[in-house]
Amino acid sequence: MISPKPITLIGATPSPYTHKMVALLRYRRIPYSLKWGMPEQILPPMGIEPPKPALLPTFVFDNDRGEAEAVCDSTPIIRRLEQSFPGRSVIPVDPALAFIDYLLEDFADEWCTKYMFHYRWHPEADADNAGTLLPLGYNVSLPAEQHKRFKQHFAERQIGRLYVVGSNDITAPIIDASYRRFLAAMEAHLAQQPYMLGGRPGAGDFALYGQLTQLVGFDPTPREIAYRVSTRTVAWVDRMADLSGLEEHQAQWKSLEQQPESLGGLLREVGRMYVPALLANARALQAGEKNWQTEIDGANWTQQTFSYQGKCLKWINQAYGELSDDDRRRVDLVLEGTGCELLFPPA
Repeated sequence: MISPKPITLIGATPSPYTHKMVALLRYRRIPYSLKWGMPEQILPPMGIEPPKPALLPTFVFDNDRGEAEAVCDSTPIIRRLEQSFPGRSVIPVDPALAFIDYLLEDFADEWCTKYMFHYRWHPEADADNAGTLLPLGYNVSLPAEQHKRFKQHFAERQIGRLYVVGSNDITAPIIDASYRRFLAAMEAHLAQQPYMLGGRPGAGDFALYGQLTQLVGFDPTPREIAYRVSTRTVAWVDRMADLSGLEEHQAQWKSLEQQPESLGGLLREVGRMYVPALLANARALQAGEKNWQTEIDGANWTQQTFSYQGKCLKWINQAYGELSDDDRRRVDLVLEGTGCELLFPPA
């Protein structure tokens, strides 16, 4: 049997989404070839135009004309891989369970990344750590003078972009409290089952894992917090890195009705923090406002408006609307009282 041609992807060690997708490829046993670096540097010599915007990881696929094209955005790429590579799926067959998995994936990709970016660049010690390591992640043999210049450039640019995730002196304690609650919810949930929805990982597991590789493994402040609040999460991150040996027939998801109460702890954090941000961003988009402002967890939160988060809300509502009446009722029962039900106002 001839193995399929490895999928090419471009990524970086401090990119949580790179880790998300590499772990998923390992679990699904999909051959891949990983190039460390930036798409705009690696793709042109290959005769491939970088995507706009060029985000990590960037995958190279053949399009309908048989031509190589670069694509990014991990969530749709996961669904594309599901179509191209059968078996060892990360999308539950039960539509209601798949919806909860999708909600957790979106929360990880769009809210937990706030934890990551905030801790990386807001505390001084973490910013110094990131500024030192990031340039070496792209070139470990970087000359000392060049490394010094790159460190200053990286740090100044990223610290100046903290506003993008809403991180500032006012929101810092709110982000910190949310991260600690999230870890406590993970600790309680992992005490009940090894993955978010049972005995095997879903797309949501890999999304959470991607962010946690940085929070637990790269940045000093969130790592120290994680070791104090949730040692189960720390151990889980280590195991998630390579699940290629997990046999599909021996590991199954639990039905939505069999999920432990601890799943509600995670969903309550989604409803408490991410849902009001999504809704405020959507209102600002509709009004044509460049920034949005709302109360999150008792504090005033101001942030730049993003069209992508508007799409996230649209896609969540679309997935919910595609459920059958029965599956929608099952989802509603799980989400009741978590704050997530506000995503779907009564018609």
